[in-house]
Amino acid sequence: MSAGAPPVHACIGLGANLGRPVEGLRAAAAALAALPDTRLLALSRFYRTPAWGRLDQPDFVNAAALLRTRLAPLALLEALLRIEREAGRERDADSRWGPRVLDLDLLLYGGRVLDLPGLRVPHPHLHERAFAMVPLAEIAPAEPFPGHGTVADALRGLDPGQSGAGAIEPLDGPAGMG
Repeated sequence: MSAGAPPVHACIGLGANLGRPVEGLRAAAAALAALPDTRLLALSRFYRTPAWGRLDQPDFVNAAALLRTRLAPLALLEALLRIEREAGRERDADSRWGPRVLDLDLLLYGGRVLDLPGLRVPHPHLHERAFAMVPLAEIAPAEPFPGHGTVADALRGLDPGQSGAGAIEPLDGPAGMG
């Protein structure tokens, strides 16, 4: 990492259910590791999770990544959107909660609360979504989660009946990084 802004930890949620999701998430993790002024510190196992929001689609594969970055929040968001586009993701109003080749969400950023045009951190419903919380807690349980203490605290607060927590299954072995 180069000199400049002090580095912060950023937590990214990864998901896909079209094409070859596992390979797509591995490629996305490699792209995250290649971002300027950024280091990939950890990648969770991959988890198979039932579709959420719209149920008429294939199961998702989800994971989480922990980065140390000097990128500002909006610059990091733009990098995530670029990685999605390069993977073939097309965003439109009709695709909300729909199938996708890749979804990258900025979940947490340096313990900060951000409400910027196009970006809210912590991700507004993160604490309600086991498909994001379980992989995140695997790699970053002590990360600050504004309004909830830490990631581990927020995971303990999940209501299994509401979150689908019982349906999340780790795929074989650790995700690895390549």
